[in-house]
Amino acid sequence: MRFQSYFNTAIKIINEYDGAIPLSHFLKKYFSENKKHGSTDRKFITQACYNYYRLGFALKNISVEERLKISIFLCNENAGGWKDLYDSDWIEEWDEALEQRISFIQSQFSFSVEDIFPFDEISNDLKKVDFALSHLIQPHVFLRIRNHQQENIFNVLHQQQIAFEKITEDCIAVANATKVDDIFKIDKEVVIQDYSSQRIKEFLSIIKSEIPDEKSEIKTWDCCAGSGGKSILAYDVLQDINLTVSDVRSSIIHNLIERFKRANIKNYKSFVADLTNSKSEIGNFKFDLIICDAPCTGSGTWSRTPEQLYLFQPEKINDYQNLQKRIVSNAIKYLDKQRYFLYITCSVFKKENEDMVEFIQQYLQLTLIKSELLKGYNKKADTMFAALFKH
Repeated sequence: MRFQSYFNTAIKIINEYDGAIPLSHFLKKYFSENKKHGSTDRKFITQACYNYYRLGFALKNISVEERLKISIFLCNENAGGWKDLYDSDWIEEWDEALEQRISFIQSQFSFSVEDIFPFDEISNDLKKVDFALSHLIQPHVFLRIRNHQQENIFNVLHQQQIAFEKITEDCIAVANATKVDDIFKIDKEVVIQDYSSQRIKEFLSIIKSEIPDEKSEIKTWDCCAGSGGKSILAYDVLQDINLTVSDVRSSIIHNLIERFKRANIKNYKSFVADLTNSKSEIGNFKFDLIICDAPCTGSGTWSRTPEQLYLFQPEKINDYQNLQKRIVSNAIKYLDKQRYFLYITCSVFKKENEDMVEFIQQYLQLTLIKSELLKGYNKKADTMFAALFKH
């Protein structure tokens, strides 16, 4: 009966949710107003809601109840407490192998994996079926180890008996439910940062190897700083860095200042700037490196926020590309000669990625050094795009 109640509550939430705020915020508000739900209740109701949106654009023409039932079946390796909601033929086919569960659903419904993410004009090298399938799977939480503390971090994980996967020397993956805040000093010992986002280190390392050793500081501007993860990464990789951060939102800069305190980053400049406005002036600055983690559709992160996939309107791609062109054009004015511009998105759409590379080369006269789609969909990680240019 408990799981039937979870199922019914999830349907109620799905019918009420309109996408005006992130699903995580909506659920938090709902549970705050409905305190009868304990921690276990919240866990399974939340899981069911997220499962529903993980189907993306597939099976949108059936009832909410039937679609939720299918999504729970596809997104969970075993039935667990949900088993009483299903007929015996479903239970018999509830196999750990996702392919077998998909095959069963295809025998019962008009379901195609490609329908989960049905959009064309995607970035080069993206395997569309694999990417679509990744939306059915809960991504990992990735940690980046700071300040050569690997031995200490691994010891703590072993002592706490927390399962983890070592991805690189300073990158580890843990299950999504792991309470890392209770184990580590976040931003000081480890940074919560997706694997693909950590791979920006590869581009920063190119810059570090090319800039002359005699240069005392690399003047770096993170012009769309957001939560500041790229700034902290640049600080750790480049080391001798004169850091400036900006964002269009004053609240972001306030949060960033607090985060830098935790990360022990002290010498930096910060300000609010709207780089979509060509008349926006930030001062008489010239930078060795401008990092532009541009606003985008976020399509490479939709396995974490599947409600955004479900609600996505394709015309938004052009809107974001126009925004990116304005931001990039205005930011590059502050790039010094023979220096570096790093363009980043968490999108898989060609218009936001390869087409923007062409725009930067053709209209802004920068030379491309390296570009790559940073595929995370086979590692339970985000998928991103990065391109490094030289003035």
